[in-house]
Amino acid sequence: MSAWSEQELAAIEGAYEIRVAGRRKDGSLRSFTPVWHVVVDGAPYVRSMYGTQGQWYKGVAHHFEGAIEYGGPAREVSFVRDSSHDEAIDDALYAKYGRTRYTDGVTNEVSKQATLRIEPR
Repeated sequence: MSAWSEQELAAIEGAYEIRVAGRRKDGSLRSFTPVWHVVVDGAPYVRSMYGTQGQWYKGVAHHFEGAIEYGGPAREVSFVRDSSHDEAIDDALYAKYGRTRYTDGVTNEVSKQATLRIEPR
């Protein structure tokens, strides 16, 4: 496993949203979907507003591999279930996107079931 560079984390954190794509069984990428994200404790995190039933989440959850885009070329990544920073993720989401019904939608118990840490490959 490689680590994110400080420059990559700064670029990811500075992006309003990133685009995620899961990998299909044949190795090709699914369509990229824009999602909100935050960087917490040196790692990017994403959640599905619809929890594990969200379409992009289902696409990622087949293999927990894929790619993200955040202003440059797509980067190969792994997606790891990780609820260890849920409170900090909630705080970071509210700080980045404000307190709205949309941020409430990605900070509820359903969405927390779909918390993914993104690791570079």
